[in-house]
Amino acid sequence: MQPVPVNLPVTSQVQSNQPQFKDKKAKSINGFVGLGLHIFLGLFNIALLFTGPGAVLLIITGPLWLLMWNCYVIVNPNEAVVTQFFGKYVSTLKIEGFRFFLNPFYHKSKISFKINNFESSKLKVNDVNANPIDIAAVVVWRVYDAAEAMFEVENYGHYVQIQSEAALREMATKYPYDAIEEKDIGGITLSSHQDEIAKQLQQSVEARLARAGIQVLEARISYLAYSTEIAQAMLRRQQASAVVAARREIVDGAVGMVELALEQLSAKQIIELDEDKKATMVSNLLVVLCSETDTTPVVNTGSLNN
Repeated sequence: MQPVPVNLPVTSQVQSNQPQFKDKKAKSINGFVGLGLHIFLGLFNIALLFTGPGAVLLIITGPLWLLMWNCYVIVNPNEAVVTQFFGKYVSTLKIEGFRFFLNPFYHKSKISFKINNFESSKLKVNDVNANPIDIAAVVVWRVYDAAEAMFEVENYGHYVQIQSEAALREMATKYPYDAIEEKDIGGITLSSHQDEIAKQLQQSVEARLARAGIQVLEARISYLAYSTEIAQAMLRRQQASAVVAARREIVDGAVGMVELALEQLSAKQIIELDEDKKATMVSNLLVVLCSETDTTPVVNTGSLNN
């Protein structure tokens, strides 16, 4: 007997990337009002001790008076208190000062909203041209959602460290260290475009930390250098590039000066030069203008035809 195929409903296994926990406003009263209620209940319990029928009621009010000591909390500036009720998230208290919860069974945990600095260690990565570089960054961050920071990740401080270094590695592989290759000229480089790189790094880190309720205020490269094994070679290459660029400037200026000298001589009719004499003059002027050392003049006392 052939089995009958059964069409089972297909359930989506794609889970939402949205965080499951968001800060909820906590319900609390002024701590001094709660303290007044606490004192009143204590006096009421004392009065019950001297009444016979009230002893039965004291069995209820006595433990309640003791439990009320767990209702107080002090919230400092830039701080929040996350409450749980037997393992279930309830609310987040952000009102600073002396506060009183009506439920004495709340478990209270404090989360700081203060600004933190994190400086990564020096990471060894390859830039887009496969050149090994050492790079480090400073990330300025703060918690803005206490429930996400506490319940979405195991340790949000360690999470910031790992994700920041991962974002730094990813960004470093997208750009060259410097515009040495011909294809890199005119583009964004790690060494010369600090503001653009810092902006992209901040966006990348913030996207990774958004799930943990963390806001990135600033992210910037704090250390950047070629790795030791290629540092000397790349330094010589940079020096060679600088020499070539300087030579190009000198030659461009010398050609302009020679052109101006020939135009002035021709316009003022100081001397008539044929093509050979012009070529000789151009050669001599370029040698004088482009030479790295002082030239020694040679006085020609003979005829120009010699």
